[in-house]
Amino acid sequence: MSVLAETVWASMPVPAFVVDAEDRLCDVNAAAELFLNASARSVTGVPLFDRLAIDAPLDDAFARVRSDHAQLFINTVDVSGGNRPPQQCNIQIAPMIGMPGHVLVIMEPRQIADRLGRAGAIKSSARSAIGMAEMLAHEIKNPLAGITGAAQLLSMNLQNGDRELTDLIVAESRRIVALLDQVEQFGNLAPPHLRAINIHDLLDRARKTAAVGFAAHMKLLEDYDPSLPATRVDGDQMLQVFLNLIRNATEAAGPEGGTIRLRTFYDVSLRMRRKDGTGAKLPLQVEIIDDGPGLPPEIAADIFEPFVSGRDNGTGLGLALVGKIVSDHDAWISVESVPGRTVFRLSLPLAPKEDPET
Repeated sequence: MSVLAETVWASMPVPAFVVDAEDRLCDVNAAAELFLNASARSVTGVPLFDRLAIDAPLDDAFARVRSDHAQLFINTVDVSGGNRPPQQCNIQIAPMIGMPGHVLVIMEPRQIADRLGRAGAIKSSARSAIGMAEMLAHEIKNPLAGITGAAQLLSMNLQNGDRELTDLIVAESRRIVALLDQVEQFGNLAPPHLRAINIHDLLDRARKTAAVGFAAHMKLLEDYDPSLPATRVDGDQMLQVFLNLIRNATEAAGPEGGTIRLRTFYDVSLRMRRKDGTGAKLPLQVEIIDDGPGLPPEIAADIFEPFVSGRDNGTGLGLALVGKIVSDHDAWISVESVPGRTVFRLSLPLAPKEDPET
């Protein structure tokens, strides 16, 4: 294999496998090693189906590719490997030129494809809500101030029983004002001020703030990769992202509490294409993992949309704000949720070696 071919093979961002005529693994790329949680050397010569559980009749698919010498696509298939839970993938199978009976199998996890498709949608939907949010907050606050003042004046000449009603008006008006303050915060977010930051410093600040406040009844665990290099983000905005995600996990757990794990690791397989057409690597991964009941299936795909919430009293702005901040950083965020395990995963860029503040 030429140097260029080896470089392309190693740089492919999705798992790829070369399978011989007897369906044994001949070679796997770096992304496939991560997917299998095993080295290429250890899986060479091992039957493919001993390492991957694929919910599709691939025996027939391999036979068709070998006989027709043509590519074959299989969409939305559950695949598991390396002791990981199944995930949906799109699979492409192609014959290897000059290697009779050998086929190339490329798997694209739907998680990556969906995140690519949703990245722009998250930013667009969040921004479209900003104008409405700012207008509503401004217009509603003025009459609320009048209602609150009138209720306070009325309460001065009322008996205790009737005063409870005016107190309720004042309390509920103030609650609405607090909600509008959150709406205005959503609308007034400034562009990110990017600089090199140790992501663990931000996570520690978020953990300590949560532990003495809203998440005091939760168990917060750290699972950090201490070798991670610096990322390039707006520290204040990214701290807000972490706090919102931890708060979301805390509220999902309820008053009985639960466990939240903060995990960091390195994954070279993820890239994002910028508006100017250049590619951006996003190898720094941060996961916020909780053992709560999971997201309602009917809203899981839209959880980053404004005003979408799984709680009766939720505003639907917390995760929308998270989605907007992450998108403004040209980063990615995704969520995987089943009862007992919900994972919010952020993919962030590396800080350049020479990182002037912008």
